[in-house]
This record gives sequence, structure tokens and C-alpha cells, in this order.
Amino acid sequence: MDDTEPRMSNLFLQLGLDADDRAIARFIREHQLEADVHIAEAPFWNDGQRQFLAEQLGADASWTTIVDQLNESLHEDAVKRQTGL
Repeated sequence: MDDTEPRMSNLFLQLGLDADDRAIARFIREHQLEADVHIAEAPFWNDGQRQFLAEQLGADASWTTIVDQLNESLHEDAVKRQTGL
């Protein structure tokens, strides 16, 4: 059983990415997605990362909230363009 606390830094560790605050902010800034791109279908994930994200969302697992937060962050620019904010 994985009892890792679902937090953004731990999600990045699970994905094999740098997990300090600056690295997370840089990743989000540099990997913005178009509105119609599902997080698990983003072109920058490898197969393992893509599978992990899809499984967590599909299972409504403990990571779902954090994956949703990452999804919102990765779509922030697209939402701003759509809403004019």
C-alpha cells in the first residue's frame, strides 16, 4: 500500500520529475496545454507518466485532487485566452 501523502511535490516525484517549488513552477509555465488537450494525453509525458495520470483520474484515487490541480495549472493560459481574464 502506498501511503505517500498526495501533494504536488509528491506527484512530481511519482512522475519522476524535479519536485522543488521552483522546478514545479517552471514545468507548469513551460508545459501549458491547449484547452482541448486532456492532461493524460499531453505530448510531453512518457508512457509510464501518462498511464499513472490516467489511472489516478479513472480510479478516483487519492491522487485525483492533486492531478486535477496540476491539470488546471497546465490549462491556465488556455482558460485565460478563452475567458479574456
